[in-house]
Amino acid sequence: MNFIFPPHAPSFVEVEGVSEYFPVHRIYCVGRNYAEHALEMGADPDREEPFFFCKPADAVVHHGSFLDFPSVTQNLHHEIELVVALQKGGKDIGFEEALDCVFGYAVGIDLTRRDLQGAAKKMGRPWDSGKAFDESAPCSAIRPATAIGHPQKGTISLDVNGETRQYGDLEQMIWKIPEVIMKLSQLFQLAPGDLIYTGTPAGVGPLQSGDLVHGRIEAIGELGITFR
Repeated sequence: MNFIFPPHAPSFVEVEGVSEYFPVHRIYCVGRNYAEHALEMGADPDREEPFFFCKPADAVVHHGSFLDFPSVTQNLHHEIELVVALQKGGKDIGFEEALDCVFGYAVGIDLTRRDLQGAAKKMGRPWDSGKAFDESAPCSAIRPATAIGHPQKGTISLDVNGETRQYGDLEQMIWKIPEVIMKLSQLFQLAPGDLIYTGTPAGVGPLQSGDLVHGRIEAIGELGITFR
């Protein structure tokens, strides 16, 4: 097969304890999946149907990365999230089969240009400029489910320059991991290599140049990034 120009290198995430890498296919994100975060964003935390948005696969950056501060925004926010990495996909996946699709779990940060997102919301436009920009999906190494099982609880936290900004527990998720996979597969054909960012607890807030950001999820791992 001949191409007009060389294809882009595939995006990938490290896998803890092995030399192989996890190839990234798509990145899906769940909105407002923790009640307290829904409240701080002015939404009703009742168990309404989950909604999803996407980031490009090449938005992934790794633990220890130094990032350029994103352009245009005056209000960049951090959102610490559990990331689910899929080894199998499909359409209309049942609740009982959902966890069979999971390869493992990682720590992720959904970086958000909140001012651009807010402007898009007011005009009824898509959020792409606020969510799907370059380097907007930091992700730690994946811990395989064969090693840790499927977490249902555990602390999730984020510090900025050593100060705790976000702190919660995975058991506070409104839609649990099997439900997220089930609902998402009703909308999209899921595939091996998909990453699902599963929502953030309360405490999201602004970042600036020079900030050191450190996220942690109990039994999953840690993720650190620094803004130039």
